[in-house]
Formats: sequence, structure tokens, C-alpha cells
Amino acid sequence: MSLTVVGSVALDTVETPSGINKDGLGGAATYFALAAANFTQVHLVGVVGEDFPEEHVNLLDSKGINLDGLERAAGKTFRWVGKYHDDINFRDTLDTQLNVFESFHPKVPEKAQQAPFLFLGNIHPALQLEVLDQTNHQFVALDTMNLWIDITLDDLKKVLSRVDCLIINDEEAKQLTGVKDLRRAAAAIQNMGPQFVVIKKGEHGCMLFGEADEIFAMPALPLDEVVDPTGAGDSFAGGFMGYLANQEKIDFQSLKNAVVHGSATASFTCEAFGPDRLATVSLGKIEGRVQEFRALTHF
Repeated sequence: MSLTVVGSVALDTVETPSGINKDGLGGAATYFALAAANFTQVHLVGVVGEDFPEEHVNLLDSKGINLDGLERAAGKTFRWVGKYHDDINFRDTLDTQLNVFESFHPKVPEKAQQAPFLFLGNIHPALQLEVLDQTNHQFVALDTMNLWIDITLDDLKKVLSRVDCLIINDEEAKQLTGVKDLRRAAAAIQNMGPQFVVIKKGEHGCMLFGEADEIFAMPALPLDEVVDPTGAGDSFAGGFMGYLANQEKIDFQSLKNAVVHGSATASFTCEAFGPDRLATVSLGKIEGRVQEFRALTHF
């Protein structure tokens, strides 16, 4: 089944201990779409400016991603500049220029509206509500961030009441609920609406929470070198949702497998700057890394 993602498409300048990537392809929807395209048909809804390189459009198109919903507006593309510390788990945002993304109001094309699966990327909750009002999907997952929890909590709760799954990191889960224990925080989030909650813990993997006492914990895969972790969380979400879109039913077992496939997909993102590695990975290589996870966790 097909999948629609709504979110940012950007030009990123990123410095890590491995070097600098200037004005590279970025954005949450970009990473998500490139990851999910390994599993299913993806419709991307976003906006870029007049300065967005055609080579990036061609890359997305070459992966079979439907770009009918990618609007090109007058002005400059959303830009982000960040620098990672020697401990690559920490980074500083040096500059953020919303540009055309500041006035973006998603227009979901008909084919994208008909996709059974929808992922709402990390955009203002009011825009996420606009998308939900345009569509009627079988399964909806959501990403958010600390900023929206701080300044638009009421709108965020409205969105949460209408989605099936929330993907969030551990600090944001604690901030959203006011609860420090992740198990209790997940239960509090489920009371807001989502049936399933995925809590990401960075280098320590992630946890999936379902109904009652259904809990699944997944470690991160140890890598020889992390070049650039930018977009790893979005790539996880893309692999997670892309895998789900091909399943006959959505239950806790299928979501457990989706977590593993999302983690395997995201591990490739970290091996090169931007989405360079993600853009060339194949489903066969992802499945090979799933087997590495199986060997890592089996006892």
C-alpha cells in the first residue's frame, strides 16, 4: 500500500568531526521518503524555493517518490546549519532560516489523499491538523518536537487525539507528560489518543509500547563509524512506516518488525553525510542488516 509524508525539504549545512557538508539535501520529509521508498510507493508533500537544485529533485524522482505534492514557491528553500560535538550525540543549531517553509500550508494531491498510510512530519501542529482535515487514512503516525510541546500544546493534543502512533524521543516524552518513567510516560501518551508509542533513545535504541503490557525494546546497531547522524530519526520513521505499509494487518507483532526495519534503515543514514548513503541503499542490504540485529539480540 502507498504512503504519504508531509514535512520539510531543506538545504542543510552540517559539520561533524568527519568534515563539513555545505548546502546538502536535508529535511525531515526527505529522509523519511528516501527510507520508506525502499518498501513502498511514497507521496511527498512539502515546499522548496527557487534555489532548490534540480539534481535533488532528480534524486527523489529516481527513487520512485511521487513529487506531485512538492510545491516550488518564490523565495529561498528552508535552510538549517548545525555543528556536532566530538561526542556526536550532541549538536548545536547555528542557524535556522524557514524561508518559504514559514508560509507553507500543505496541499495534499488526490493520489496522496488516497494513500492508506500517512506520516505527519515535524511541522506546526496546526498544519498537521490541516492535513488531517484533507485526508482519511487507515493508519496515521506523528512526529513532534520540544518546541511544539512548549508553545502549541493544545493544538498538539488535538492532533494526538486523531493519530494511531506517536514517534518521539525520550526527553520529549517526559516533557509532554511530566512523567520521568518511560513506561508511565507512554501510558500517559496513549491516554491522549495514540494506540502505539515509539520512544527513541538515540544510541541506546528505542522502545515500542502497545496495549496493556505490550513492550518491545530494541538496541541500536553498533557502527564502525558515525559520519553524520542528521536525519537518522526521520529515516527510522520512514523505514518503520514503509515496512508497515506492506503488512496485511497492523498489530503489535507487525509493529515490532517495523521497529527493527526502521532501525536497520536508519543505521545506513549515519554512515555518510546527509542522505547520500540512504539514497543508494537497497532493500536487500536493509534485510541483511535486519539479520545483524537478529544475531545481536538473540539468546
